[in-house]
Amino acid sequence: MESDFGIPRELSELQKKRAEYHPELPPCLQGTTVRVEFGDSTTCADPSSAHVISQAFPNTFGQPLAHFLRATAKVPDAQIITEHPPLRVGVVFCGRQSPGGHNVVWGLYNAIKLHNLDSVLLGFVGGTEGLFAQRTLEITEEVLATYKNQGGFDLLGRTVDQIRTTEQVKAALTSCQDLKLDGLVIIGGVTSNSDAAQLAETFAEAKCSTKVVGVPVTLNGDLKNQFVETNVGFDTVCRVNSQLISNVCIDALSAQKYYYFIRLMGRKASHVALECALQSHPNMLILGEEVALSKLTIFDITKHICDAVQARAEKDKYHGVVLIPEGLVESIPELYALLQEIHGLRNQGILTENISSHLSPWASALFEFLPPFIRKQLLLHPESDDSAQLSQIETEKLLAQLVETEMNRRMNEGLYKGKKFNAICHFFGYQARGSLPSKFDCDYAYVLGHICYHILAAGLNGYMATVTNLKHPVNKWRCGAAPPTAMMTVKRYWGGPGAIPIGKPAIHPAAVDLKGKVYELLRQKASSFLMDDLYRNPGPLQFEGPGADAKTYTLCVEDQDYMGRIKKLQEYLDKVKSIVKPGCSHDVLKAALSSMASVTEVLSVMSAPSFGNHQPL
Repeated sequence: MESDFGIPRELSELQKKRAEYHPELPPCLQGTTVRVEFGDSTTCADPSSAHVISQAFPNTFGQPLAHFLRATAKVPDAQIITEHPPLRVGVVFCGRQSPGGHNVVWGLYNAIKLHNLDSVLLGFVGGTEGLFAQRTLEITEEVLATYKNQGGFDLLGRTVDQIRTTEQVKAALTSCQDLKLDGLVIIGGVTSNSDAAQLAETFAEAKCSTKVVGVPVTLNGDLKNQFVETNVGFDTVCRVNSQLISNVCIDALSAQKYYYFIRLMGRKASHVALECALQSHPNMLILGEEVALSKLTIFDITKHICDAVQARAEKDKYHGVVLIPEGLVESIPELYALLQEIHGLRNQGILTENISSHLSPWASALFEFLPPFIRKQLLLHPESDDSAQLSQIETEKLLAQLVETEMNRRMNEGLYKGKKFNAICHFFGYQARGSLPSKFDCDYAYVLGHICYHILAAGLNGYMATVTNLKHPVNKWRCGAAPPTAMMTVKRYWGGPGAIPIGKPAIHPAAVDLKGKVYELLRQKASSFLMDDLYRNPGPLQFEGPGADAKTYTLCVEDQDYMGRIKKLQEYLDKVKSIVKPGCSHDVLKAALSSMASVTEVLSVMSAPSFGNHQPL
């Protein structure tokens, strides 16, 4: 079909240099033989959700983990695949654009051609709408030439990031059947991979031969769990934003008369804001997860910022930088409740212009208190997943206005004797998500593309490509595949202890772990960030030289090698089996029984639904 997608880009000299870079492959993906080892069947992290998920996904729940092995690995029961018939594979950008997405396509293309030159890769033009309408572009070396290691999703484009309704699923099934696809690779974040899991289940039920594979690509960094350490695009977006924030920090320090309120893209979770704070050292970070946990109101947050401004003024500092995640608006209890009421009225068929007159008394009072620009933004039509249009709600301007009002009040009442408070607001989001990808994201995305082929070669359906041990060099990365059903939970309504999960299974965005090492690192530095102006500039993205191989704090601080630990546990269990055999001594048997009984008791308690104070979502 005629389209503006897939046409060669005009590249700058820098872009040409980037396009020449060829990512490295881990040893397990090198060569033309696919070696895969299967682990035990999987479950899900929340035992109380397992039954609901297994009922919703009878064909794809409980599938085993897959580990791809290097040629030198000695695994007796590994599946060795040496015959590679030609494959027809489709690929679609389903989520929002994220730096590195093109390299997934490049890695997938190179992998299928490496194993059989007659294989075909079809890109769906225009995202999911292109999938439904069977609009395709055959991916070739010529098509890819000016998109390697480049940002954006403009090779194929994207539209609505969902495959959810009965009509959409049926259209996707029809497209895959009509195009005789052996595999469909879906590139996206939390919502897209949830939809990919549902599509895989539907295809299995319909006896469709197309295998569905998901790839974790989202700048938000919220597709995190025991199998997925980070997402393609997160590294780049945090680096680009951190440099912009650092530039603003230096500007603030130079002029010494402005407070900058900077809102960062990242959806509901605060991963981007937290990482950027650790990289650039702004004075304050209002973390959405902290606000939600402490149930802080908009007035609590305003007081917190004002107290900080006043404390800095006492040291003759009248400048500063405040970071705000875009999801903050949904973490503030009264604003979240207002959004929910607005959403409920819209679902009842109330027209947008009439919603304000149908609000409950408390909601109406809050709505009228808010500035007109915020009222208009809260009434915007929700996203495709029914969430608020967070990128359009200017929380930074709201807070800046409230802080200015409060500081003026304190000044008029003689409670604040410093200079007049002045604020400048920014929203950093679109500037970063179209950036040239970092070296890490180029490597990570390219490797994930290769893994997608390995998954299809092994005949697997309903899997997500995964890489662990990512904080180490590429040659140490562990490549595998995990069923997205093992990453799912069921949103629950609180009905007291033992509540039955109600709702549809899905992969839900992972919030910042307030017990994790990354958050603890921020807490250790927060007071010095606030008062000492320890601004830090990580510099521009580099492909070589100092900083080229730097990785995010989020990735490096946490000890995340879950897949490696699963393999290590299996080795221990196998060793126990080899030692405790009929004929072993009484002492060995007694020691084994005692140890196993203790371990089993502890794990049973930890696996109980009530353990860890599971709260409803």
